[in-house]
Parts: sequence; structure tokens; C-alpha cells
Amino acid sequence: MQMPILDPAALHPTLWRGDQLARGATRTVSSGYAALDAELPGGGWPNGETTDIHVQQHGIGEMRLLRPALTAVGHRPLMMLCAPHVPNSLAFANWGVPTENLYWIDAQTTGDALWTAEQILRAGTCGALLFWRTEIRPEHVRRLQLAAQAGDTLFFLFRWGSALHHNSPAPLRLSLSPAPEGADVQIVKRRGPALDDPIRIRLAPAPACVREFVPSQPLPSYEPQETR
Repeated sequence: MQMPILDPAALHPTLWRGDQLARGATRTVSSGYAALDAELPGGGWPNGETTDIHVQQHGIGEMRLLRPALTAVGHRPLMMLCAPHVPNSLAFANWGVPTENLYWIDAQTTGDALWTAEQILRAGTCGALLFWRTEIRPEHVRRLQLAAQAGDTLFFLFRWGSALHHNSPAPLRLSLSPAPEGADVQIVKRRGPALDDPIRIRLAPAPACVREFVPSQPLPSYEPQETR
């Protein structure tokens, strides 16, 4: 007698068949791109999880790729930690993200940056955290993943493509490369079957006046005046 094939999700929402995408494990936010949502577990970017994004260089469309999701959660604070350039508040306002909800935080050391990221994730009060850091080891990513699971925040970790040679505890891992009129998104790791071919995403060009970042300039510093 042939035994019926059970749906693992019926036993527990974190279980799934190896040839199927995981469903229902975490709440998700649509990426805004149907072709990408179709390949993401749960149909979108995961809340309370780490999305590990690898790029060859900054400014190849990573912010435009995330724009629909960031706009969707823009009613909550949007934290940008160790961004490579100064965020352009006009660009985010053009997206519909209130400027008072946009925060830019810098950290001089990796230890300070990791501590800050963990506090933001555990608090769970922010709509999204975007964290740029190159010298991140797998044990650091594991700590960030545990912190992310404690909250309800979209969490995107940006690293160089060379880090793909190392393991990552992040449940979702992507490699982003430039393509004509957009970007190629290669899903390196997900809760589900392997995906061999990249997904071509068409990205609308951003006008120069509303680009996401402005050229870095030295920030003004002030010496405290002596009171008399």
C-alpha cells in the first residue's frame, strides 16, 4: 500500500519539501517585481530575517531594486547603517518615504557597527535596516540573524561579491550584477530548490536630482565654545 505524501507545512510552518519554496515561515513584503516574488519564499522579502546581498560595486541598482519594499514600510523608521555615501533625503521623499523617518548612522569600527545593528533589529520598531559592511564573518551574520528573528524588521546586509566564497547563516542570499536597463538577481541561497539562472529585473533610471546618494563630503565639525 502506497503511503500518502504529506504536506510538511501542515506539520509545522517552518517545514517544506526540498523541491518546493517554503511558505508561511515568516511574514514577507512584496519586492514589487512579480518575477522576483515568484522565486522568493513566501512571495517577497522576509521580515525578521537576514537578506544577504552581494554586489561587485555600489550603485549598480541595489537601492532601486529595494525601492518598492522600502516605500511599503516607509511609514516606520528606515535606518541606513554605514552607507557608502550620504543618503539623499530628496530621493526618498520622492519615493514617498517621509524625510523624518530616514536615519543615517555611521560607525567607525566593525564592533560598533554590529552592536548598533543588533540593537536596531532587536528593538523591532523600524520598517527596514540597510547595513553596509565588508569585514563581516559568518559568526557575525549568525548573531545578526538571531537579532533579526527577535524583531519584525526588513533587514538587508550588503557585502562584496568576494564574500560569496564563505558560508552565510542568512536564509536568503543574493548576488546582484548590472544588466542592460536593470540588474540580474542571482538567488544563491533560499529555503527551497536551487535556482540556476539569474532573474533579469528592469529598473527605472533615477533622475540625477533624486538619486539615492549624494557624493561624500566631509561633515562639518564644531568645537564647543567655552562658557563664561
